[in-house]
This record gives sequence, structure tokens and C-alpha cells, in this order.
Amino acid sequence: MAMQAVETGKAFTGRLAHGADLLAELTRLCTEHGIRFGRVEAIGAVQRARIGFYDQAAREYVFQAIERPLEIVSLLGNISIKDGAPMVHAHIALADREGRVLGGHLAEGTILFAGEAVLQPFSGPPPVRAFDEPTGLSLWPA
Repeated sequence: MAMQAVETGKAFTGRLAHGADLLAELTRLCTEHGIRFGRVEAIGAVQRARIGFYDQAAREYVFQAIERPLEIVSLLGNISIKDGAPMVHAHIALADREGRVLGGHLAEGTILFAGEAVLQPFSGPPPVRAFDEPTGLSLWPA
């Protein structure tokens, strides 16, 4: 695996919009601030969630809708390019009122109650995602 050294730029921090789709809001902020390569973190709460699990044998995501309020224990992801535009790829851990945690691939349909995010740009040319035959996923170049 080829790794590259990157330098970090000034981070962007802020509150996320109540009622917004979390993935769309993070992607919008990346576009607005010209972030094409970097990382993202967030905490807060959601009104409802949609998370995915990649079924390796079937080579497809299986999505689960959770129709109740949850706390964002952690959201961590990266920012790169897919189809010429910034793409946020994030995983999320969510806790219910009993402290049980569910997690997976952040999907559209996760609606914010409240949130705070950090977007950290990286220097250098952004990775461009492309289809990877062994996994069936759109991944960074090797």
C-alpha cells in the first residue's frame, strides 16, 4: 500500500443545520469551502438515521433505517473526489437512550437534530475514487 505524506491546512469548525441530511450537509460544506481532500469528524444527535453495512459476498451495501433519536458518539471519515466532486466517506457510531451503540457507513437519510463538525483539509492532489475489482467498491488509488 502506498502512503503519502500530507500537510494539513486550517481546519473549519462549525455547527451543522438542524433538520439537514447529515451526509449532504457535510458534502455541501466541503464544496462551499473548496475542500477536495481531507478528513471529517462530527458529534451531536440525529432525529433518525440510515446506516449501511457492506456485504462482501454480495458486493453491495445493505442499509438499515433507525427511526428514533440517537446521539452521535463518533463520526469519522475522509474527503476525496468521486465523479469530479468532493465525496465524504464517513462511518458513524450512534447510541440510544440505554447506551446501546449501532454503527456503520453513514448514508443519506440521517437527519440532524444538532451537530458540530470539524473539516480538516489536506495538501496535495486529492485521491480520485475508482472502481476496485477485488472488492467491488469505489476506492482510492493503490
